[in-house]
Amino acid sequence: MTHTPAPPERPARRRFLAVTTLAGSGLMLGLALRSSGDASAAAPSRDLLRSQEVFKPNVFIRIAPDGVVTLIAKQMEVGQGVKTSLPMVLAEELEVDWKDVVVEQGDLDEAYGNQFSGASSSTPRNYQAFRVLGATARTLLVHAAANAWGVPVRECHAAMSAVHHRASGRSLRYGELAASAATLPVPTGRAVKLKSPRDFKLLGTRIGGVDNSHIVRGAPLFGIDVRVPGMRYAVYEKCPVFGSTVRSANLDEVKALPGVHDAFVVAGIGGVLGLRPGVAIVAESTWAAFSARKKLKVQWADSPVARQGFASFAEQAARIARQPGATVSRQEGDVAKALASASQRVEAFYTYPFIAHAALEPLNCTASFKDGTLQLWTASQAPSWARDHVSKSLGVPPAAIRMHIVRGGGAFGRRLSSDYVVEAAAIAMRSPVPVQLVWSREDDLQHDHFRPGGFHLLRGGLGRAGEVVAWHDHFIGLGRGGPIDPQLGNEFPAPWVSDCRVEQSAIDCGIPMGAWRAPHANVSAWVVQSFVDELAHAARQDPLAFKLSLLGDRQAMRPAGFFSRQGVYQVARMRRVLQAVAEKSQWGRALPQGQGQGIAFHASYGGYVAQVAEVAVSPEGQLRVNRVVCVCDVGEQIVNLSGAEAQVQGSILDGLSAAWLQVVDIEGGRAKQSNFHDYPLLRMADAPAIEVHFLHSDNPIGGLGEPALPPVAPAVCNAIFRATGHRVRTLPISRTRLGWA
Repeated sequence: MTHTPAPPERPARRRFLAVTTLAGSGLMLGLALRSSGDASAAAPSRDLLRSQEVFKPNVFIRIAPDGVVTLIAKQMEVGQGVKTSLPMVLAEELEVDWKDVVVEQGDLDEAYGNQFSGASSSTPRNYQAFRVLGATARTLLVHAAANAWGVPVRECHAAMSAVHHRASGRSLRYGELAASAATLPVPTGRAVKLKSPRDFKLLGTRIGGVDNSHIVRGAPLFGIDVRVPGMRYAVYEKCPVFGSTVRSANLDEVKALPGVHDAFVVAGIGGVLGLRPGVAIVAESTWAAFSARKKLKVQWADSPVARQGFASFAEQAARIARQPGATVSRQEGDVAKALASASQRVEAFYTYPFIAHAALEPLNCTASFKDGTLQLWTASQAPSWARDHVSKSLGVPPAAIRMHIVRGGGAFGRRLSSDYVVEAAAIAMRSPVPVQLVWSREDDLQHDHFRPGGFHLLRGGLGRAGEVVAWHDHFIGLGRGGPIDPQLGNEFPAPWVSDCRVEQSAIDCGIPMGAWRAPHANVSAWVVQSFVDELAHAARQDPLAFKLSLLGDRQAMRPAGFFSRQGVYQVARMRRVLQAVAEKSQWGRALPQGQGQGIAFHASYGGYVAQVAEVAVSPEGQLRVNRVVCVCDVGEQIVNLSGAEAQVQGSILDGLSAAWLQVVDIEGGRAKQSNFHDYPLLRMADAPAIEVHFLHSDNPIGGLGEPALPPVAPAVCNAIFRATGHRVRTLPISRTRLGWA
């Protein structure tokens, strides 16, 4: 199977001299504006346009004479649906029939603006900007039709890839208007009118992913499918112990193996998150490279990280948690005094492990270095970061690096890092032909940038009426310096409690760590929402009523976490999703022994989400998660209902899989797990029924790839407590005995 991804037509930079900044979007968009100072540079000549007959109102839209509309997807697709949803926004305002649309993946190019895919930011960052772009193109087409008919613009309207004249019933297809529309000056300001959401035909409907047909047919699509002429295949052996270097290797023996073209040592640069030292093998095929790797013998230098492991981190955390000297993230009132005078005091120590990303497509990158130019084909969530990382590590000027963006088979934050890209580039710069580096599953699990483990010592004080009068959270994280969690001090419920203290300490750690889906929130929500549930039961109150009471009846104005986007915590929105999920789940109904409901909520990435989990636990401790009901408020518009539901369902399954099953044990400075036999993913037979409900609110559109993940772990753990009386304070759940017989 061969596949050479066809890069999109690169925007001619001289055609996009004027740059418009759309307020609040953070996106720089190059529009094909006509310039009185340099008309020939700002727009192509009329003769050229007529010969090509292609309408290009901006770098994201191209309309051919046959009516085919090509829309550029600038963010990388990793299963989050952005390659479909953002072109839908363009198509809606453009008034184009979706069947006429072809979506093309854009390479890294400054003309596209920010191409970062992470933190659930792709839709919020681009939504309003893309609406304006689509509406601008529509306006040009309407003007072109009005000119052709010699009628006022107000008598014309666009619909379904055509412009119609109301009085005469005449119409012109977009393809017929392409050449003339391309000659018109680009309208701005009030001349461009956005559609009312009441008139949306496409947004909010169910649209299948644009790559679905390729996926179900197994057609070449992903980074691992890339083929370029004359390419060879590479593997890269790194020391299992982090921080080690190469002393020696049997390179001559490996080079003599069948199909092997070269083997060499690569010096590291940039520490455990950069280009790690190792041995590269370049061969005729992946089979030859992987086979040769089995014969490779490397002597590794000692590493100080070999003395590190999670057990020692836990011992240090237990000591640090009760010692002074932590960095204070939030201090209100006198928490020590409030705890001392509280009617009840509750204390708990929560622990969560390292986990891996385990994307189903292992990391890979294809690289070609020729005549000083480095070309890279890869799935990167942050292609500009990857380019700059390669440039800094290997000394190639950024202008000499071309990034071709391809689809990634999963990411969950792992492809924000670019170590695999730098490895491929370093190998290609020593190869006379292009090379494709492919990681094995063992590479992927043992050399991940793991979600960090961590520890929380929490203390809560209750008043006589069961109200929270004191809150103390000491977070002990793994890393160097602090604070490790920049939003923890603003996390619910600390700002709601008059006497509170949130502090953080760091344990020196040489294990590579990085962002995992819903960074920080994926663990802080479990800790906080579980401990609030503990306080509710200590107060002998219904957990839903307890949490609503703690939230209070204010509308907003509480400080928001770093990832909330709106700058304030909108209490009314959270109360609304809590009340809705209680209704949808029939919260509080009687259940048989061994079954229970748990409730949790969280605000992150512009989304407000509440969930109720229903579980059953056998007397012997076998867990079954039967149902998860989820209510989301992500603002004013759901772009693609199918994609939105899939995002929420995927978040819940991902969060449940991690909380229930997954752990990477770090022992002797290395990851113990190596493949799916000891790093299990949630199986279909164990997946719960999931109900997803969206609430509309008049708020800016929020993210959706991550907000639904944080509440699932505490909802399930709180349900387990209701079912068994066992409180889960250590993840994964599988390592807690749940039997209640």
